[in-house]
Amino acid sequence: MNSFELTTIDLAVMAIYAVFIIGYGLYSAKAQSSEEYFLAGRDMTWPIVGISLFAANISSSTLVGLAGDAYKTNTNVFNYEWLASVILVFFAVFFLPFYLKSKVYTMPEFLERRYDVRSRYYFSFITIVGNVMLDTAAGLYVGTVILKLLFPNLSTFAIVSILALAAAAYTVPGGLNSVIQTEVIQAILLIFGSCLITYYTFDAIGGWSNMIATLNEMGAAGTLPNPNGVDAVASGYPQGTATSVIPLAERVYDSAGYAPSSAEEVLSLVRPTGDTLREFLLGTGGDGFMPWTGLLLGAPILGFYFWANNQFMVQRVLGAKDINHGRWGALFAGLLKLPVLFIMVLPGTAAIVYIQQQGGLAEGFDISTINYQLPGGGICENLVDCPNATYPVLLFEMLPTGILGLVLAGLLAAMMSSVSATFNSASTLITMDFAIKIKPDLTSKQLVRIGQISTLVLVVLACLWAPQIEKYDSLWEYLQLVLSFIAPPIAAAFIVGLFNTRANGTGAFVSLMAGAAISVIYLFADAFGWDSWFTEMHFLHRTVYLFIVCALINLGVSYQTAPPRAEQVANYTWSKRLIAEETEELRELPWYQNYRYQAVILLLLTAILVGYFW
Repeated sequence: MNSFELTTIDLAVMAIYAVFIIGYGLYSAKAQSSEEYFLAGRDMTWPIVGISLFAANISSSTLVGLAGDAYKTNTNVFNYEWLASVILVFFAVFFLPFYLKSKVYTMPEFLERRYDVRSRYYFSFITIVGNVMLDTAAGLYVGTVILKLLFPNLSTFAIVSILALAAAAYTVPGGLNSVIQTEVIQAILLIFGSCLITYYTFDAIGGWSNMIATLNEMGAAGTLPNPNGVDAVASGYPQGTATSVIPLAERVYDSAGYAPSSAEEVLSLVRPTGDTLREFLLGTGGDGFMPWTGLLLGAPILGFYFWANNQFMVQRVLGAKDINHGRWGALFAGLLKLPVLFIMVLPGTAAIVYIQQQGGLAEGFDISTINYQLPGGGICENLVDCPNATYPVLLFEMLPTGILGLVLAGLLAAMMSSVSATFNSASTLITMDFAIKIKPDLTSKQLVRIGQISTLVLVVLACLWAPQIEKYDSLWEYLQLVLSFIAPPIAAAFIVGLFNTRANGTGAFVSLMAGAAISVIYLFADAFGWDSWFTEMHFLHRTVYLFIVCALINLGVSYQTAPPRAEQVANYTWSKRLIAEETEELRELPWYQNYRYQAVILLLLTAILVGYFW
């Protein structure tokens, strides 16, 4: 395999596209008022809402994460994608009407209206931290993964700084409208590029049937990538030896975890859990990535937080021109998630076969020539040791000259778009949840200025944190690990608050503090190597247990303290009366514009797809 080099044509295409996207972002700027800057003037139509939601989620970090885990035979990473379709239906039915009717700027602001200001401040703070650690830093990290292959002599910090400044170039002056308008272009280009990579990859390996046959052969021979950890001692090496140092032929994998052994098992979305009661409760002993218990119980909580509580995502729906466009846009985003399996996940699975075929050639397949640097130092020699390089490998191996430059530019621009979106959402939180509370008499122009300054501060913080992600084996592992701490307490507060009229501000705040304390205890336990069921537990099981504990604390404390004010219950809790009122409103629309019919169709399509790959 050759090292990654771009032709003059590719470089020219990238340069032209970069100038175009920054220029278009500045052209689309709306910053005359705080509503324009932070919510794009609240006049977005459903196609823009849907594509923007999809683009903000399917960013470059998602592309790299999905393909990387699929190469490790974790095709069930797609569960996070199809679950989004189901969660967006739940969101459109129950939560979205309250968000839009309340005319809030931020999710913490909504939490204050339902509970009190303490919950608002905590949620806002934790969301800002999450935006920097999760969304922004991950997006910048992907940029380093790509650019380090092209410019190996540049440091990670230098690359991160360049990308962050490029993203800020149109985000700071332009606000949410600049972010969203550029996202639409990025999404179209990413889908186009992903379709091309899928086509060329399957063409290179001989099509679907040949992939199935080769996966079965590799399974029978025991040569499929093993998703479990390597036991260094059993492999004949000292404890703590880096996996990349141990030759593939000498590796002995942890036998306690599940490993697919056929094409059917590789493509299965529903994986086994452990056999004993202890393993069942902890989520261990079965599939290490996502056992079916984690899929059923933990993954929906992470998805609910991401799609229904996360300012980064919900901000797009808050900018919808009315409730119908908000609902249609959310469901449209759910529909766009379904083809992700074919154009973003399965190419990673096909890469297993491609690497196997190339390895059988006389000249072999030497991945070390791409100069992918391992976190512990050294150059990656096998894709199993650096799965995050799967998508870049396919990118450079499959796409022809010119098209490569365009898709690569789109990938990097999508990364900038995702980063700029998190900058904008975090600056919205800082401005609307903190600045205006400290000084209520700020003018709209001053609020915009504070948002711009806070964006620049966030740029610096993200640049400092992004290089730390290199310490994790999988980008997707990092993303879900951080979410498993942030999501459960917040999701519990929102769900309990919407469906229980007795939940109050004290109960919500105590539950949030309890969730934070439990997360800190786990971090210390993990850092000091405490060997217990608490640290052994699968993160998706930890997610659901933490959610249940926080929900029970919220309810328990609420019932022991004063009830919430009447207006909090009347305006921000769900009741059956709302169904009857909504039914009357929907009578005026033709059936194809009725979001209920659209939701049923989306759920049916999702069920068919999941059922086929069960």
